[in-house]
Amino acid sequence: MILTTLDNVQSKAFVYKYDQDAWRATPIPLPENASIGLPAASNETDEVMFTVSSFLRPTSLWYFDAATERLEILKSIPPRFNASRLVVEQFEATSRDGTRIPYFVVRPKSARFDGSTPTILYGYGGFQIPLLPSYAGVMGRLWLEQGNAYVVANLRGGGEYGPRWHEAAQGATKQRTWDDFIAVAEDLIRRKITSPRRLGVAGGSQGGLLVGTAFTQRPDLFNAAMVEVPLFDMVRFTKLAAGASWTGEYGDPAIPEQREWLEAYSPYQKLVPAKTYPTPFILTSTKDDRVHPAHGRKAAARLAELGQPYFYYENLDGGHSAAANLIEDARRVALEYTYASRRLVDE
Repeated sequence: MILTTLDNVQSKAFVYKYDQDAWRATPIPLPENASIGLPAASNETDEVMFTVSSFLRPTSLWYFDAATERLEILKSIPPRFNASRLVVEQFEATSRDGTRIPYFVVRPKSARFDGSTPTILYGYGGFQIPLLPSYAGVMGRLWLEQGNAYVVANLRGGGEYGPRWHEAAQGATKQRTWDDFIAVAEDLIRRKITSPRRLGVAGGSQGGLLVGTAFTQRPDLFNAAMVEVPLFDMVRFTKLAAGASWTGEYGDPAIPEQREWLEAYSPYQKLVPAKTYPTPFILTSTKDDRVHPAHGRKAAARLAELGQPYFYYENLDGGHSAAANLIEDARRVALEYTYASRRLVDE
């Protein structure tokens, strides 16, 4: 039997053999700090194919014969950036309730631990969707190669540790997702990997809501916020596009008790006078049929009403991806990394 597992947000693969009334497991020596898939297996032999992807290695296809223990790489996507001067580390932050939250840091090997490294912190934390190690060529080329750092947080609400990890931050306890994200930001600053001047947050959809809660609850921690196709008004989200289908994740604002916990963190309601927020970049799509663009529009309108600076971009096409083709996608990515560079890198 050939089995892949997820162990502390890292994939591993094993061969299990039944011998003398017992199963014995042998690790398959695939790359570490990676996501491993098993897309094909022979019905007649012990041969399988693995896909392997990591932060620094492009997605590759591997052949393995369990009978002979032959393992070889067959093909790989060409590298999109120079990863030789980079390193991947995994740390843990302690959330408000004491839960330990894992996160990955991709940084230059030569980074100084004095808070000076420009860093983008990315997260999602919802719908039991895990954030696993994966290759992002554009991010590597436009951000990591410039001497910056990238962080992926594995928050409650996601699926990194199965259904219980998801259920721990749903409905009445959704604030735990936001607490986890803030705890990772604080831990990055405590370790002097970065500092509030050099730290930005990014996320889309549920991740856009995550970014909205981060920069409204703790504006002192960040100097940039990329709010991509976001949920933002959690008091009216059920009235917009597909929002009514997400009450299982967030709760229903039509029910007074549930409206109370939604109002407690809804970023739109938390944009208030006499408070300074990091200048966000709000990005949405006119034709987004999943998260209505009204969320992003209302966020921009409220910031304008408060006299707070912001950047706003609404693409006409592209649905929830906010880009309908490669040209539009390239423009969106260019805007995002230009914004991040000017906020976090340039003096």
